[in-house]
Amino acid sequence: MNTDIKSLHFSMDESTKDYLGKKLERIRHAENMMVDLIVTIKKEKDYEADATVNFRWGVSIHVKENDFDLLAAIDKMMDKLETKITKEKEKVKEKRQ
Repeated sequence: MNTDIKSLHFSMDESTKDYLGKKLERIRHAENMMVDLIVTIKKEKDYEADATVNFRWGVSIHVKENDFDLLAAIDKMMDKLETKITKEKEKVKEKRQ
């Protein structure tokens, strides 16, 4: 799986990168099914955490969350992302049976 993490309009410090890395561990169970994971965090008035996952079978999922706190935006994004990845994984399991 290719992982690309970008920050726009601010520079992400090491502690935030470590925090995001720990959060990404929650979706490692589906790593073999994902081709790309692209995470972009922008700072405008608030933080916008945005993630796109491309699966091997051509399906893409996209989630976006906003919050005035960077870590809260990452948490919300990861909650949604984990839910969508789990749903997609279950759909594929059902089709194989």
